Amino acid sequence: MKVDPQPIRRRVHRLPREQRTADIMEMARTVFCEKGYGEAVISEIAQRLGVVEGTIYRYFPSKRDLLTAVASDWYEQMLSDYDQQLEGLRGTWNRLRFMVWRHLTVIHDDPAMCRLVMGELRVLPEYRKTPVYELNRAYTQRTLAIIEDGMASGEFRLDVPLQVVRDMIYGGVEHHTWAFLRGVGDFSPDEAADSIVDIIYRGLANPESASDVADTNGQAIHRLEKVTKRLERLAKSPGAPQ
Repeated sequence: MKVDPQPIRRRVHRLPREQRTADIMEMARTVFCEKGYGEAVISEIAQRLGVVEGTIYRYFPSKRDLLTAVASDWYEQMLSDYDQQLEGLRGTWNRLRFMVWRHLTVIHDDPAMCRLVMGELRVLPEYRKTPVYELNRAYTQRTLAIIEDGMASGEFRLDVPLQVVRDMIYGGVEHHTWAFLRGVGDFSPDEAADSIVDIIYRGLANPESASDVADTNGQAIHRLEKVTKRLERLAKSPGAPQ
């Protein structure tokens, strides 16, 4: 009696869960940024990855959950970069300027992700319960920590609420870049950072410290003037070298 051969089983290559999750989020970010959240569909993300749609839902229960994960990963990468860059910076103005400049640069270089976060996640009633909200707080806290250090050292005045300073910085940035995010015009992160930080720094500067600096500068100028006059007298004297 002839025995039928055993059916050949197709070997399925399964990626580790972490790798599969990372691949899904990377492709989802591409599709979300290309099409916008409303027009993006899970089936296209799956098709580009070469998997069935159900695979996506095994890792992310909904499209909104997937967007939240993508935005959270985006924030975590930025925070890691901020911390590395800040380690090598000294001086309150330099550190504050870096934070504002970096934020402006993110908006300039990655407007699609910024639109997704601002237009799709921050408007949700449950936004404050999402990990994106906590990461955004950590994001702005880096800047507030610089302000607090300036207050502690006496460089900045103590009578300005930190929340007001935060709102002035980030609200000012968003207002300045809103037209750009709508696709109208352009802006320079360098020029905008200089202007914003100059206004904030001058507004926070401790008047007593500023007076001390002015006094010190005045004394230095006075000494230079005396030295200059003395050199001029020596130059005019009969025995001065020609």
